[in-house]
Formats: sequence, C-alpha cells, structure tokens
Amino acid sequence: MMDDSASKPHLRAGRLAARDAIPVAERIEKSLQLADHGLATIPVSPGGIVSGFLPIRSEMDLRPLMAGLRQRGARICVPVILDKERIVFRELVPGAPLVDCGFGTSAPGPDAAELEPDIMLVPVAAFDATGQRIGYGGGYYDRAIARFREKGLQPRLIGIAFDCQEVASVPAEPHDVRLPAVLTESGLRHLD
Repeated sequence: MMDDSASKPHLRAGRLAARDAIPVAERIEKSLQLADHGLATIPVSPGGIVSGFLPIRSEMDLRPLMAGLRQRGARICVPVILDKERIVFRELVPGAPLVDCGFGTSAPGPDAAELEPDIMLVPVAAFDATGQRIGYGGGYYDRAIARFREKGLQPRLIGIAFDCQEVASVPAEPHDVRLPAVLTESGLRHLD
C-alpha cells in the first residue's frame, strides 16, 4: 500500500504506473482470481442488472467475471460516454458488435438497450480503506451514481482494482461517491 496523502493527480499517476508495471501474464492471472472471488461473493438474481466495463490499458479484465454472472442469469451492461458530462449503460450481449466510444473504449452501439444497474462494478485508479476512490478524473461515475440516486435507485457499488492500487488516504471532495466495497485479486473487502 502506498503511504502518501498527496494530491489526486499524483496518487492517480502513481497507482496507474504501479498497475502498468504488472506483467501481462500476471495481470491475466489476477483478473481470473478476481473473477473467482466475485462469483463467490456477488449474488445476482435472474434478470438482475450488473454494469461492468471492458478493459482499457492495464485495467483488470472483467470479461471472465461478467461471463460468469451472465451464466447465472444477470444482464450485463457497460458504460458508454455520450458527451463530456454523461455516461449511460448499454446492454452487452454475446455476439453483438462493439463500436469505438473514444478514450480507447468500445461498447455496444446505440441500438443496444440502455439499462439501470442493480450492481455497479466501478473502475478505480486508486482507493483507500475508507472507500474513497480516484477514477480517471472525468467524474462520469460520480455523476451517473448521483443521477440514479435522484431517481430513487440505490445500485450496489463495488470498486474494481488490483491490490497495488490501494493508498493510505484519498482526499475526498463533496461530489465524490464513497465505495462500500472493493473487489481485487485478493477478494471482496467491505470498507469502513
């Protein structure tokens, strides 16, 4: 764990560099470990909606976990950036074509159903033991979660990261949404 209470950009850069340094074969193994832990600890009901994400750069690869949750009856969706302020979650179904969505991401096209997740698997650049997280700096997830809550929805939030992305403390801002749990290659942790 990095012992640093520096600024968000500094923490983000340091933890992303640590993530980038994980060799590809080890990253694949850790993604499979995360999938095993997630399938053992994330309950889904048939028709329940889970948002994941397709990996970019050196992110944890959630495809094995999403495939396992789909086999249990979950509907899977992934984020799509619509503009500088908003993301929506479109259903990811096997065999459906993916389109380039910018920032190195791909997702189902505009014909795919837009879903409101019951469980959100949230990408994390850095996190701390209290559940504060740093994303990539765009605020997309914070705004999407706020939108869901304004509608009276309370999706279960689970951060997704490698163990090496934990830091001693993340500076919190008023708009930041705290994560009650994080899933890493070591398992699911409920955060204070």
